[in-house]
Amino acid sequence: MATHWSQQLHTLLKQQNIRQVSFVPDAGHTALIKLCEADDAMRAVRLTTEEEGVALAVGAWLGGDKSVLLMQSSGVGNCINMLSMLSVCQIPLTMLVTMRGDWAEFNPWQVPMGRATQPVLEEMGVLVSRADREDEIVPLAEGALRIAYNTLRPAAVLIGQRLLGAKTFDQ
Repeated sequence: MATHWSQQLHTLLKQQNIRQVSFVPDAGHTALIKLCEADDAMRAVRLTTEEEGVALAVGAWLGGDKSVLLMQSSGVGNCINMLSMLSVCQIPLTMLVTMRGDWAEFNPWQVPMGRATQPVLEEMGVLVSRADREDEIVPLAEGALRIAYNTLRPAAVLIGQRLLGAKTFDQ
């Protein structure tokens, strides 16, 4: 039986000594969130808003731990001001961002931020890559983790909506 990409990502996070995973609950990250919550070696932190995850990452780094922030593309807009702190203070953070507002989107409110996610992150100094195929997710996540923690910069992997599947009004 094939391993779901979230299981492979969880294994990667453990290999890279990620101790804290913060998130606003998101359907695209559900399997990974459950794995992190069940892992006694990781602290899974539910957020009320995504920018709290940036602040938690700063605290984790100052306390000697590595962290990852899971969010949906709509949450990137909530983080813009906080992201400036990462580059200015040379705080590493890897963000795994499930995309909305692109392929087969049903919700018109998701489209503007979906289109703006990558340029906004890049303007805030975040190194961005995008996975549109399942076999790209783990290698791109590994690259993002390595560059973030080796160069003290923020990095993000965008996980394309086509890969996740389109949501509908009845879901």
